[in-house]
Amino acid sequence: MNKGYVALARPDEHRYKQLLLLFLIPLLSLCFIVLKPHHPPPRHAPEILKRCRSLKQIPGPPPNFHRRRESDRFESGTKPVLIKNAKIWTGLNNGTQILDGDILLDKGIIMGVGHFGTALHDNDLAVIDAGGRWVSPGIVDIHSHLGDDPSPTLSGAEDYYSNADTIVPWMRSLDGLNTHDESYALSMSGGVTTSLVLPGSADAIGGQAYIIKLRKTAERSPSSMLLEPPYQINASEPWDASLPPRWRHMKHACGENPSRVHSATRMDTIWAFRQAYNKATQIMKQQDEYCSKIEAGDLKDLGSFPQDLQWEALVDVLRNRVKFGGFSQVNVHCYEAVDLDGLVRLSNEFKFPIAAFHHASETYLTPELLKRAYGKAPAIALFATNSRYKRESYRGSEFAPRILAENGFTSDHPVLDSRHLLYEAQQAHYYGLPDNLALASITSNTAETMGMGHRIGYIRKGWDADLVIWDSHPLALGATPVQVFIDGIPQLDSPYVSFKPPAYQKSPKVPNFDKEVELTLAYDGLPPLKPIKAAEVVIFTNVSNVFVRDSNTVKSIYSTTAGNGRVVVSRNGQLLCTGNQTKCLQDDLGSDVEPVMVDLKGGSIEPALISYGAPLGLEHINQEPSTNDGFVFEPLSQRIPKILGGSIVRAVDGLLFNTRDALYAYRAGVTTGITAPSHYGFSFGLGTAFSTGASHKLESGAVIQEVTALHTSIGFDDTASVSTQIATLRRLLLTPPEGPAGVWFKRVSGGSLTLVVETHSADVIATLLTLKAEIEAAKKSKMQLTISGANEAHLLAEYLGKAEVGVLVFPRPFPATWDRRRIAPGPPLSPNAVQQLMVHNVTVGLMIAEIWEARNLPFDVAWTSLDVNGTLRKEEALALASVNVEKLLCAKVEDRDTDLVARESTGGNSLFDGRVIGVLSPRRGVVELF
Repeated sequence: MNKGYVALARPDEHRYKQLLLLFLIPLLSLCFIVLKPHHPPPRHAPEILKRCRSLKQIPGPPPNFHRRRESDRFESGTKPVLIKNAKIWTGLNNGTQILDGDILLDKGIIMGVGHFGTALHDNDLAVIDAGGRWVSPGIVDIHSHLGDDPSPTLSGAEDYYSNADTIVPWMRSLDGLNTHDESYALSMSGGVTTSLVLPGSADAIGGQAYIIKLRKTAERSPSSMLLEPPYQINASEPWDASLPPRWRHMKHACGENPSRVHSATRMDTIWAFRQAYNKATQIMKQQDEYCSKIEAGDLKDLGSFPQDLQWEALVDVLRNRVKFGGFSQVNVHCYEAVDLDGLVRLSNEFKFPIAAFHHASETYLTPELLKRAYGKAPAIALFATNSRYKRESYRGSEFAPRILAENGFTSDHPVLDSRHLLYEAQQAHYYGLPDNLALASITSNTAETMGMGHRIGYIRKGWDADLVIWDSHPLALGATPVQVFIDGIPQLDSPYVSFKPPAYQKSPKVPNFDKEVELTLAYDGLPPLKPIKAAEVVIFTNVSNVFVRDSNTVKSIYSTTAGNGRVVVSRNGQLLCTGNQTKCLQDDLGSDVEPVMVDLKGGSIEPALISYGAPLGLEHINQEPSTNDGFVFEPLSQRIPKILGGSIVRAVDGLLFNTRDALYAYRAGVTTGITAPSHYGFSFGLGTAFSTGASHKLESGAVIQEVTALHTSIGFDDTASVSTQIATLRRLLLTPPEGPAGVWFKRVSGGSLTLVVETHSADVIATLLTLKAEIEAAKKSKMQLTISGANEAHLLAEYLGKAEVGVLVFPRPFPATWDRRRIAPGPPLSPNAVQQLMVHNVTVGLMIAEIWEARNLPFDVAWTSLDVNGTLRKEEALALASVNVEKLLCAKVEDRDTDLVARESTGGNSLFDGRVIGVLSPRRGVVELF
């Protein structure tokens, strides 16, 4: 039709159109020249513009987040739960709000807190009567390697740092997250519901960290465990620009760790930081310039959006999209003032905030420095009492949480088992951190620090249904979950619940440490620890209980619960009298004697405790070889120098006195240390017993017993096979070699000296029981055998009892390696191993793993007594760390020569209420007061 129209056009009309075209073509060409872009616009200009605008967004939840009716982590089929009659610690009002009422959980979130009837739902509603028990938010661990450093440790399973370089912000902890870590279930049983899994501290910038919830998911993948993962994990390109970005997390470390791994000094490390941040700053400036142009409509030579996948996470740090800090392992791992200062300067040079300093031993000494960090002062993630294991932590203080006031506690799992993160808060409270802040330090504070306070860390409507029902007040020693909810799903199947006395339902009363805090600050973190020698005669007043040792047992000789107690008179460390003041003071004390009066405020006199397991007395600083005795030769894999001949190593020869860990133990009432030579693999040596309060070896009473037992170990991680180690031990016992070593093995096989074998596997323990029977048959004598470590000993409790073999166990076992994986974890997962062993008349003693733990032995004893369901009297509990330990380690001390401690009461609920204020040492002829 168009063709016909053109063909029928009249000649004059056609000419007219030709003239019109001749006129329009130049005009249109001119318009085209004027309007034509100099280059084509970017193919995705609208998307790039959105991306540029998104760079200015600050991470956080969407504006409508708290109007949600279902969690993004809701598992279909999860029943609604109504928890009734609870005492609720909500975390609100700075941790001071406590409510009595109910909590309704549904769709993975908290639907309400108040008072509800059961008619709210249909028959699917599960109703739990808390019976007045405490309910708290789930514990939030801000520094963990859970899954990346899994348990048990196996070849190729450790995946928590990179060897590639000291600066690796592109690495991701998610990529090493092992879903088969046995610690998930263990940590949940301690009330931990959320963990920030960080890369290790071997690198200055170790990479990106990820928040996980610990419950199993239907998908069974690492990604399905993530809580609000950054959108970048599934795409390098930007997310929906209408949504605010999510927080990212990164690990930084300074000081000794990266220096040790990458042979870089502190100067090298800070320069590496500056180089990295300078690179990220350049990329950020290029992006900002690019976005300025596109937003202004200047598309000339625009090119592609400037980005580098390796550095994009560090650019996000500069854009305040990353929560970061570090442990010599960021979040930022820094201990000492020199490193803290370096990172504070770095934050100001490149203008990024620091979310938290981790481990941070000296932060309590440098509060003004922290305030100078860019933006605002960082949070501090600390251990409660774990210090002095390296130079950087040598000035760590139990009072740091109190001095800093607001902080978070960290497990650094598996360095400390995150299952017991609550214990860190309990210790901090004991040393002066207010109870509201102590609980907040592992719930709301840590949630806020990691940018998740909008959904976890509190019990309030609209927040995630992550909470814990406790069997006692959360700050009461030994508090254990009755049930743990994650996303509204109960995590404990048929929990084992132990009995707790009513007094444990209240916040514990704690001692006053004002004087100690002042001294700690005055002495730059190293206060004097030596006690003051008291007068010849000391009179302790208002004593409610007196316990003494009697023939390898502990017995009570006085106890009262009414009013003022009796007095106890001591002369030169010996008990002279226990009774009323008139009776005890009628004896002539001498006209020249002026007694010192000490009020115990209802406290007690009780046997001092004994430390064993860690090389207390052989180390000042564990990771500093120049401060330690060192390790003995391992005969199955090392060449023994000929000059040693057939000699045997004695721990007494390497004793180091006046170590800070020994003095802290002494002040806690642990006045004797029994230690064996430090060793790797199969080796042997003679243990010794010493006074933790002595100044040097020549001091009277410093060495209590030069030789205690003969020690060896059987392990699976040694060069020689287990069967080779057993064969060697058999030969040494049946046909002892000539020379000094042979003399001691003859004593063992003859029954006059105890053999202590450190091992964990039930299979090895069974073999040792068989070997014991073999030696006894051959030598016609009874062999004394003790198993130490003994994670799996409960599996053979009946056989150990029949063979009269005792065990030394850790109060809180952990499946660190394959040969110790079959633990009895204790409540709420199982009965306590101590209880299972004692049922079969096995003599049990408690031991420690590291020297700093010696001071906490009283806590260990008290906690163990609670875990065995209240079946232990205090006398039996005291024996676990005193007479039982001596018996199992062949320590022979006369009852009249053993130390007693004077413990002042605060009127609290613990087995070891209050604190030790004095030591009565008849062996050394003194009473020493603190």
